[in-house]
Amino acid sequence: MKLYYAAGACSLATHITLNELELDYQIEQVDLKTKKTASGTDYKTINSQGYVPALDVGKAVLTETPAILQYLADQHPDKGLAPAPGTIERAQLQASLNFTASELHKAFAPLFSGTDMDAATKEAVMNRLYLRMQHVEDTLADGRPYLMGDDFSIADTYCFVVCSWTGPLGIDIARWPHIKAYIDRIIQRPSVQAAMKEEGLIS
Repeated sequence: MKLYYAAGACSLATHITLNELELDYQIEQVDLKTKKTASGTDYKTINSQGYVPALDVGKAVLTETPAILQYLADQHPDKGLAPAPGTIERAQLQASLNFTASELHKAFAPLFSGTDMDAATKEAVMNRLYLRMQHVEDTLADGRPYLMGDDFSIADTYCFVVCSWTGPLGIDIARWPHIKAYIDRIIQRPSVQAAMKEEGLIS
């Protein structure tokens, strides 16, 4: 398998999952501005949308983080990263993945767009983001260590990465103490440490 990634982007969730599953894989970095891979390939020939992640599994190139994560987890059910298909717990996992993709991730997007925002627009963007972050905070407020409860899952690989974007953006994570503890907990996992080192995010 080969993962096409950008350092610290949502592709990091796939990278972490590959490590959690102890799979053999290659990685190739993508320049999201030029749409070129590190080897000089036009990335749009791999993923026509031009964004990461893309995971070449041999038979196909998979895109979209929730789909990739569920595919990987389902190939290795013994690792326990996703509940069995058809169960209520699986529907809850899918709800978490979809929330992260369509609400939380999307709320961060304007802050990475590079476009100038007037004060009113910036306030609206931040209010939307804070509302979505508060949903995660409220989910974790019952003391559960992970989104699905006691067990780490693919929902955590994605949510962890997106919540961690508060750091580069200078957003004080301390306003959400349960999320801060959640990030601090997950970042200690060997799979996370290895992926972040491979992407040059930590030494």
